[in-house]
Amino acid sequence: MLDSSEAQWIHIDVMDGVFVPNISFGFPVLEAIKKHTNKVLDVHLMIANPDQYITAFKKSGADILTVHYEACTHLHRTIHAIKEAGMKAGVALNPHTPVSVLEEVISDLDLVLIMSVNPGFGGQKFIPSAVEKVAKLKNLITEKQANTLIEVDGGVNLETGKLLTDAGVDALVAGSFVFNSENPSATISALKQL
Repeated sequence: MLDSSEAQWIHIDVMDGVFVPNISFGFPVLEAIKKHTNKVLDVHLMIANPDQYITAFKKSGADILTVHYEACTHLHRTIHAIKEAGMKAGVALNPHTPVSVLEEVISDLDLVLIMSVNPGFGGQKFIPSAVEKVAKLKNLITEKQANTLIEVDGGVNLETGKLLTDAGVDALVAGSFVFNSENPSATISALKQL
C-alpha cells in the first residue's frame, strides 16, 4: 500500500529502549523493506551512540539518516560521517530543544526533523509550539542561505499539517493518522495536498 501511495518517503523509526523507552525495527527489518520499495528510506534514529551504527544503516538501505541532537556529543563529526557513508544527513530536535543549537551546522544538514511529540511512542497529542519552532527554523535556514529541508513528526493530521505547511514545513511524517484511517492511501493523498 505504501509503495503504491503518493508518499515519497517511507519514514522508519529506530528505537533502542535506551534513548527512548521503546524498542522498534533493526537492520533485518530495514533490509527487508528496502527489497520491496524504490522509495526513499528516511531512517530516524532514536538511539544512544548512533555513530557506531552509521555504516550498518547505509548497508541496510537507509537513504536519509537522522540522528538526535540530544544523542550526539560531537554533532558536526556525526553529520559528516553520515555524508561520507553516502547518505543525506538529518538532525532531530526533541520538543524542549531550541532551534538555535543548530546555528553552526545548519548549512551542513540536508534535513532537520522537529519532534512535535516526545519521541518513543506513536499516537501522542501534537505539541502546538512546534509550529512556532518550524517558523524559527525556516528563518534560520533563510538567514544562513542553507538548502535544509524541514520535517515534522508527531501528531500530524490534516489540521496540524496545514498549520505546519503554512509555517514552512517540507515533509510531514504521519503514522497513526494514516494507518488508523479507513483509507490510508486517500489519507496520504490528502496530506500531500496541504
